[in-house]
Parts: sequence; structure tokens; C-alpha cells
Amino acid sequence: MSVARPGDCPARPGVAPRRGSGAALPQGLTHALEPRDPGPDEVARMSADLGRRLQAAEGSGGAGPARRDPGAVERITVPVWVHIVRDGALGLPDAAVARQIAVLNTAYSGGYGGADTGVRFELKGVTHTDNRAWFRDPLGFEEPLKEKLRTGGPETLNLFIAQMSRLVLGYSTYPYWYKDDPGLDGVVIDWRSVPGGPLRDFARGFTAVHEIGHWLGLLHTFENGCASTGDAVDDTPAEARPTNGCPPRKDTCPAPGDDPMHNFMDYSQDRCMREFTPGQAVRIRQMWDVYRRPAPQGADPEATPGALAERSDDESAGKR
Repeated sequence: MSVARPGDCPARPGVAPRRGSGAALPQGLTHALEPRDPGPDEVARMSADLGRRLQAAEGSGGAGPARRDPGAVERITVPVWVHIVRDGALGLPDAAVARQIAVLNTAYSGGYGGADTGVRFELKGVTHTDNRAWFRDPLGFEEPLKEKLRTGGPETLNLFIAQMSRLVLGYSTYPYWYKDDPGLDGVVIDWRSVPGGPLRDFARGFTAVHEIGHWLGLLHTFENGCASTGDAVDDTPAEARPTNGCPPRKDTCPAPGDDPMHNFMDYSQDRCMREFTPGQAVRIRQMWDVYRRPAPQGADPEATPGALAERSDDESAGKR
């Protein structure tokens, strides 16, 4: 999540604006692009790939994600490694890690309102790195930072906590990207956005909730504006543009329903956020099954939805 300033990463055409930062922001500040945000073409490719893999799992006759009861709340436990990057005494205090994990578990269980997604987060470890350059520019030094610190497979959440550029809160990779670039997988947030942090309007830890939503496969509620298919979730009303601040009400599209400004995948201030929807919970489970779920011990890794889809692609290519 970011707000543009001179020297920030260049904008990518066709990408929706992003959520802003918190402390003492100018009134009426417009939100800029979030690093690594997928544009419309990439979103379309992601959606098509997910559909193909779900269809492959369904066609295999197994108990894949497409055959599960969409109303069932399946428990997904995500192992988490937190990587604290500091500049001497400046950076995240260790005591804040437990608070952030607690906020994640409350948000994803529906504890603030909305649906229980079934996702829970289990802290596996914390690393500490004192590196001024990495601390002050984790995006610019993303490759060496993640190459040194990242651990685990697609199912492991690596949460990197440093200090983003001015008015930048965080960014994430998406499940669809893991196969081609596993070394960059993970979420980066500003240490000042954790619960109790110094960012006045973003100090409840919801920046991590939002960015991890992307890591689990959720798009912004304002994706594609008022046009179909939006964020690919039926129960999040269409939204023409991201929410700025915490207005009493907002309705920017002619389709039924007010804008989902209380949804964690909008850009509202933390005091305005409180929920995921049942549809978002279903999408998370689909994404997890297709891209992140580790194969059970002793199971055939070629029977996973991803492998079935790739096999189907290979077979189709062989027939051409």
C-alpha cells in the first residue's frame, strides 16, 4: 500500500490506485500505486489459471477444492516466519510480533466482524537483521533481502518488517507468482503499521491483514472498478475507487449495495476496517488448494490441482 511521491517506483499503466499511509497526511491526499500490484491483464491471467486448475481438479475425480462444500469452514494453518530488519535501535520491537499475530488471527477468524475465513497463523520463528540500507529501502533491496532471509515453501508466510519509503505501508506477492519466482514470495510491511505503532490512522495491524489477503489470493474490492468481474468475489459489491479515510457512507457504482469500505481489502483507515466476506473465504481456500497447500505426506505430488492443470496443458500442447 502506498502513496506516490517523487522517487517512488514508476506507475504501471492500468493499475488501480493504492491505499495510503497514516501519520499527519495532508487532507484530500490521493492514493498511488502499490509496488508489485498486478495490472488488469495480469489479473485476467491469474483468474484464468485458477479456473483451469480448479477444473482440472474437478475432472480428476478426486476430492479437490472444486468438490468441497463451499459453505464449510476448513481450517488452514499458515506457518509464519517474521523477519525484523532494523537500523540500529530503530525498527520493530520484538514485543510487537505477538500483537501482530494476534490481530491476524482475530481478523481472519471473523473476530472483528464478517466471516470466519478458516485461516489461522502460527508463528514459527523470528529473525533479526541490522542493515540500514535494507531497513530504509526494502523494495530496492528486495532480492538480496529475501534471498538471505526467506524460508519454507509456498505454504510458509514470510513477513518482512522494515521501514518503507515515506507514505508507503506495504506490498505482497500473489500465489499465482510462486511457481515462476519462489524466491520473492512474501509480504513486506512498515514496522510503524503494527498494533500500537506510530502511524495514527494505521496502527491497528490491519496493513498486514490487507497484504496477507493478497498473499492468500484476494484482490482489492475496487479491482476493475464497476465493471465485471471486479474482484472475482460475488458478495463484495462493486466499487469504482478505493476508500480514502473513513466516510460515513460510500456508493460509487450503479449496481446494488454500498461500497465495501469496511472490508479489509479496501483502502480505508484501520478504524473503518473489520471484515472479510464468505465469498472471500471461499476464494482463499481455492487459492490455497491450488497454489499453496503442501502435498500430504506420502501423497502423490502429481495429483495436486496445480500439477493436474500443468499436465493438462502439456497434453493439450502435445495434441497441437
